[in-house]
Amino acid sequence: MQLALFNFLSPVFGILLQAASNGRFAVAWEKAQHPDLSKFLIIGALLFIIGVAGVLTRRNIIVIFMSIELILNAANLNFIAMSRYLQDTGNVNAVAGQIFAVFVIVVAAAEAAIGLGIVIALYRNKETIWVDEIDILKW
Repeated sequence: MQLALFNFLSPVFGILLQAASNGRFAVAWEKAQHPDLSKFLIIGALLFIIGVAGVLTRRNIIVIFMSIELILNAANLNFIAMSRYLQDTGNVNAVAGQIFAVFVIVVAAAEAAIGLGIVIALYRNKETIWVDEIDILKW
């Protein structure tokens, strides 16, 4: 096992050493340190889609709250990515995205506290956390 791993890694290290000697490694490292905006927006969109799918398909109220948190975190990621992008372009209002992200974190904390309080109250009365079995109008 270790010999196979060494046989696999030795060409990789050789390529890295050759790239470092040619100066291409520094360029690749610099590019990796500053990823472009599209990667963050794609990750944010994927998080948002996963969150929306969780809200629409799951019936457990705890999982629905976690999916809502995923949606809010996707928005935070997009806010911060755009803020960083605007900072790189020299915009003076680039801090607004970070301020919005902090505001969303505060709202998410309040939403989680209130939501879990409602879940505890519903569980005490109905003894279930499944959304299909909870009918508020028949309390």
